[in-house]
Amino acid sequence: MAKRRVVEEVLKIMNKKEQIRNIGIIAHIDHGKTTLTDSLLAGAGLLSPTLAGQVRALDYMEEEQRRGITIKTANISLLHKLENKRYVINLVDTPGHVDFSGKVTRALRAIDGVVVVVDAVEEIMVQTETVTRQALEERVKPVLFINKIDRLIKELKLSPEKIKEKLERIIQNFNTLIENFGETLFKKKWKVKPEDGSVIFGSALHKWGFTIPIINELGLKFKDIIKYYQEENINELQEILPLHKAILSAVVKHLPNPIMAQQYRIPKIWHGSLESEIGQAMLRCDDNGPMMFCVTKVVIDPHAKLVATGRIFSGTIKEGQEVYLLNAKESCRIQQVGMYMGAIREIVKEIPAGNIAAITGPERIRSGETVVELGYETKSMPFEEIKYITEPVVTLTIEPEKPQYLPRMVEFLKKLSIQDPNLLISINEETGEYLLSGIGELHLEIAIKELEKLGVEVMTSQPIVVYRETIRTQGGPVIVNSINELNSVVLKVEPLDKKILNFLLEGRLTQKEDKSVIKILTKKMKPYFKNTEQIWAIEKHGNILIYEGEINEEIANVKNSVITGFKWACESGPLCSEPLRGLKVVIQELKVHKNPELRDSSQIIPMIKNAIFKAILADNPTILEPIYKIQIRTPPETMKNVLSVLSQRRSDILNIEHRGFDAFITATIPVGESFGLAAELRSKTSGRAFWQMQFSSWEELPENIVNQVINEVRKRKGMRVE
Repeated sequence: MAKRRVVEEVLKIMNKKEQIRNIGIIAHIDHGKTTLTDSLLAGAGLLSPTLAGQVRALDYMEEEQRRGITIKTANISLLHKLENKRYVINLVDTPGHVDFSGKVTRALRAIDGVVVVVDAVEEIMVQTETVTRQALEERVKPVLFINKIDRLIKELKLSPEKIKEKLERIIQNFNTLIENFGETLFKKKWKVKPEDGSVIFGSALHKWGFTIPIINELGLKFKDIIKYYQEENINELQEILPLHKAILSAVVKHLPNPIMAQQYRIPKIWHGSLESEIGQAMLRCDDNGPMMFCVTKVVIDPHAKLVATGRIFSGTIKEGQEVYLLNAKESCRIQQVGMYMGAIREIVKEIPAGNIAAITGPERIRSGETVVELGYETKSMPFEEIKYITEPVVTLTIEPEKPQYLPRMVEFLKKLSIQDPNLLISINEETGEYLLSGIGELHLEIAIKELEKLGVEVMTSQPIVVYRETIRTQGGPVIVNSINELNSVVLKVEPLDKKILNFLLEGRLTQKEDKSVIKILTKKMKPYFKNTEQIWAIEKHGNILIYEGEINEEIANVKNSVITGFKWACESGPLCSEPLRGLKVVIQELKVHKNPELRDSSQIIPMIKNAIFKAILADNPTILEPIYKIQIRTPPETMKNVLSVLSQRRSDILNIEHRGFDAFITATIPVGESFGLAAELRSKTSGRAFWQMQFSSWEELPENIVNQVINEVRKRKGMRVE
């Protein structure tokens, strides 16, 4: 079927909400999700069947093709016919590498269901757990595809009984993830069951797959599939059990349409009034309601400038439409409306609610923006900020090879940060250097490659680990005066309760629908304040400012300056100018002069910052370092070498188990110890080890290296080492 005809067919069905599915494919790296996508495209007639699994059709970045990994999320709309009815399946292919999990999180906001791909040999891996948890937290329903069954037959040569045992273990472990991370309302009904067809078995590489209902209907047994391999008759197996049919039929039968999904997803991801006109329109997925569009991805097109992709939750998005950006607080006009078919953006006149669309026109649009129909800007509120599981913990300095290219480099860095909000760009105030922060070495390496493709050759430092500053016990109370000594503050600083810290960092203070969370939160917060007015500020790194004194007119007038001083201190701590983390700052007394000119911001802001620093330094300050969780697959004969490498890098071994022919080692490793790990592991195992790392936690540095690290960081930043 020609692509234009597919586009026309898709547009016809877009208004029939029951026949729409918005889905993604998520998995651990190398478990086969991109190969699966190619097979789905081939089944839909958009790709030659002989090329499926080889061309990586949705991997259209040069780096993706070269590395064999998926970096950017890509979209395409597929047609599927089931029981004489046509369905539109809007498919988003997502990254599997942990360095790009921020892109997974944003993609999940646009979809209602996911196909979770698991390698039958490797089983549930660390990234499988991460992406499944992300999906469940966005109320995105999963089905399970157990891939690479051919490896169990050809490589491991397992008996049917052993294969059954292995598959049952994968299903059980996957349902355990749903039990652990799913919400109470969905745990039971979202668990997958082979007998109802919510588990697909197959081989994406060989393009065959089945569900239990499918093989029961055909009168086949698993031993018949083994026989096809024994007779090397894979082509016939592909014809009898086409993979795309098994996957897409499971998607249609078990994943929700937009009307069903929005009824339970909107209360989770949007905190406006559900009784309002907009709230009701989104719950109904109403084409005729006010237009609400949630932006999940922004890319820079050389011709169209910014192209924003996202989900239309209500209304119809139209060419030439006047809209309002709630976060940017400005009105603008939509120039073009499009739908993605892989790398190609097909221009259309309009797209209704419940679908994924791409728009051009708004110049200040960013990922996470909420676009609303003009006239409704005061009647709506933005979608809840998308939460990211990972955060940037690796930094490098960057400069152009030729000084005259500095303005161009800065411009392109800003463009990169627009496309990828997990990339942070900052300036070292002490040295004037530009700093680029990302989730890992690969994340930064890809960003540099993108920069060079745009025409800027750059020089970079070695990767630098990012730290956080905190205290172990209470610091203060301390008394600090302003510069003119006419204002004063008495405050103390203490570690924030870990449960409260987690709530703050996960953005769970506003999850009004989760009564159990609010109940726990209220109980845990009782020691911190007598009433809610005592909380003056909550800072992005998980620090909280509490005011316990009386509030008069003078205090009310300096409140903003106090908060600014608090946030200034949180951005750059006293030990080595790294951000503060997990602190409760309690102002017990604040005295300010009656004359406004003698209590202005130049007096109050530095006074608050200096007081916080003095309290921190008064008792038990320390440094936190980021920790990765690492999972390594290696042959048993090289396991000893792997363990030796880890032991020299301050790793803690969490688990070792054997699956098939390989050993699987799960451990934690400080991010600072992970630099150069790839080269060493390849050397020590002759390239036979494979691994995946993800951000795990912030932990205190060992006491014996704290001072060394502080001095190194201060020296690097151009600060006095003393």
